[in-house]
Amino acid sequence: MSTTAPARPPAAPGPWRTTSTLGAGAAAGIVLLALGLVLGRSDVALLGVPALLGAAWGWTRRPDGPVTVEVHDEPGAAPGMLAARLRVGGPPGAETARVRVVAPGGATAERVLALTDAPRDLAVRTRSARTGALPPFRADLLAYGPDGVEEQGPVTTTGPPLLVLPRPAALARVPISSRLRGLAGPHTSRRPGDGTELRDVAPFGPGDSARRVDWRATARRSPELDTLYVRRTVGTAEATVVLVVDSRDDVGSDLTTWGGSGAPHPVQPTSLDLARHAAASVAQAVLDAGDRVALDDLGRLRRPVRPGGGRRHLRRVLHGLALARPVGEPSVRVRAPQVPAGAAVHLFSTLLDDGAPRLALQWHDAGHVVVVVDVLPPVSLADAEPRVVLAWRIARREREDRVAALRTAGIDVVRWVPHTPGRHDARLGPSAAQDDTLGPAAALDLAAHARLRDRRPAATRAGAR
Repeated sequence: MSTTAPARPPAAPGPWRTTSTLGAGAAAGIVLLALGLVLGRSDVALLGVPALLGAAWGWTRRPDGPVTVEVHDEPGAAPGMLAARLRVGGPPGAETARVRVVAPGGATAERVLALTDAPRDLAVRTRSARTGALPPFRADLLAYGPDGVEEQGPVTTTGPPLLVLPRPAALARVPISSRLRGLAGPHTSRRPGDGTELRDVAPFGPGDSARRVDWRATARRSPELDTLYVRRTVGTAEATVVLVVDSRDDVGSDLTTWGGSGAPHPVQPTSLDLARHAAASVAQAVLDAGDRVALDDLGRLRRPVRPGGGRRHLRRVLHGLALARPVGEPSVRVRAPQVPAGAAVHLFSTLLDDGAPRLALQWHDAGHVVVVVDVLPPVSLADAEPRVVLAWRIARREREDRVAALRTAGIDVVRWVPHTPGRHDARLGPSAAQDDTLGPAAALDLAAHARLRDRRPAATRAGAR
């Protein structure tokens, strides 16, 4: 998690004010002293002494400065986590402080601190179903002097805006292209080179190593030893996978919030959250296998993340996914973004319009392996008006037609199922018609999808790990 803007300065704390504890303590002490003198009871009079001393002690030991609370971000927070650091400092005379932290989404935590001369540091962490740019943490503070005679607050402070990275889930295999690039990598290519799989036995030529001479084949084919034969192997290569996120719309499960009429539920993932999660999972699986990953965003005309590998590149991809969000009116790309030759394209979209399917067909016609991941969350029709329900049913039928057209063209369409208790983190289901109840579809993970591709004829099959 990182920030997208600098931290706001903490709010100016209010002045210390005397509470009713001072008057109550002084009044109780005076009453007990007077009652003891009138009744001639020294024990009753002595009961009033602690109350008077406590009130006098609190009055004479008033804090000489404000108690402050600062909210800082946590740069090393793990993906999918909301984290912040709180620093509470108080002047001499301040005794206790009550701190309440409100996280984005409404989750709260409270704690009572004993103030000392040194500032107190607190760590706040919670898991987040939402990713991307989120509102900051808010901290509310109430401070008290000795015996509660003086009080300061409430003071409200907000931290810097948050940028929550998506948390990748474990995937066994993902579809890749059969046309691999390069001469070194984890996959077998169709070209000769350094590898372990035998390609053929050929006459010795320029560039061949003497260590690869096959003496048995030479003796069999050239008894006079006028021609040497070498064993040529198939070189290994690497695959390139391009992740394309359709960030032009970001819708939640509540149908009544679509079209900007309301904000999605703060603790339920939206379509863009699911797209980030799915893309991050695919990126981690591809990079763990030693391949290369690139990232592009259909919603913003900016420079894409170029293909790369390694753990640092995964962090770069996660940061790019977190920055993906709708900007202004949805734009329409006439031409599909350029992808490297032989790369596989994974498109993450809600399929609510014809823009993303049209681009998928262009990539498919250009010879790329294309996998469309449907990231529309299960839709809830609760409290929806009849006209809204009718509009959704029309949009649902149009989505079904788009999915059918993609599958007819030979493009695989799968559905990313949100994580629920009792399920694995990464689940995929067939993108099919959704009824009004819209329960999770039957599970089909990307590894099983890759195995299905391996059984296709060699002329049309795409490689997969």
